[in-house]
Amino acid sequence: MEPEVVEAELVLPSYLSFKKVQMYEKYPKGQSRGRHWKHLKQIIQAENYQNYPPEEPNYVNIESPPSMHPCKKICDITGFEAPYYDPRTNLRYANTEVFKIIRSLPNEYVQRYLALRNAQVVLK
Repeated sequence: MEPEVVEAELVLPSYLSFKKVQMYEKYPKGQSRGRHWKHLKQIIQAENYQNYPPEEPNYVNIESPPSMHPCKKICDITGFEAPYYDPRTNLRYANTEVFKIIRSLPNEYVQRYLALRNAQVVLK
């Protein structure tokens, strides 16, 4: 064989696509390794919010119009979605086990649960 061909066969590329890239090769010393998240204060300082119209929602003006979808009803005891409510106590519940618990609650506890939801009712 010719000497040029023998030398060419021994030359390997510096990076093989099937090899795992080592971390020190991927990120040399002093270079960041991951995504840097900006804090709200940094975003506000970087953006010029004075030029935006006041009715457009942004980080400074987070108020937005009310949702067009009805709000989800949440179980007062478990926090799961509640398709049912007890007509005697007006508490919402998710399943029959919670319903049994609701029916066994004293009136004071029922009033406390309703107060958490801002739906206080004076039961007589």
